Amino acid sequence: MTAAQDEKPEEASRQDYLYWQRVTTRWADNDVYGHVNNAVYFNYIDSVVNQFLIENSLLDIKDSPTIGLVVQSQCRFFHPLAYPGQVDCGLRVRHLGTTSVGYEVGMFAEDIEAAAAIGGFTHVFVDRQQRRPCPVPDRVRKALQALI
Repeated sequence: MTAAQDEKPEEASRQDYLYWQRVTTRWADNDVYGHVNNAVYFNYIDSVVNQFLIENSLLDIKDSPTIGLVVQSQCRFFHPLAYPGQVDCGLRVRHLGTTSVGYEVGMFAEDIEAAAAIGGFTHVFVDRQQRRPCPVPDRVRKALQALI
């Protein structure tokens, strides 16, 4: 188990995350049980990570010669989120290797200190054309180190 899998929601503090993005839940996010469907959390995670990369000019989705492919993902659920609502999504880097990075996103209901969910995924960086692993680009590595 990774450290993130061992964490309890009250152990995941808002202070553990350095980059934030607020997501507004949508009507379609709720399922028949009246809370955000589990699959939607993965959309939040993907959006937060890619928004960070794009905002910091680390990813040109059309032309970057190196891209990150998701090879693993996970999410633990502690408290339900629902529509209408705001979700504060905090990003941190749990692992930064030669060719891969492990992202973690803590998702918190607005004004609630305990995490509603903690999830993330691992990107392996590859050459866009050949799809073979390659080192995390230096500019990307430097930006991601700031999130460790």
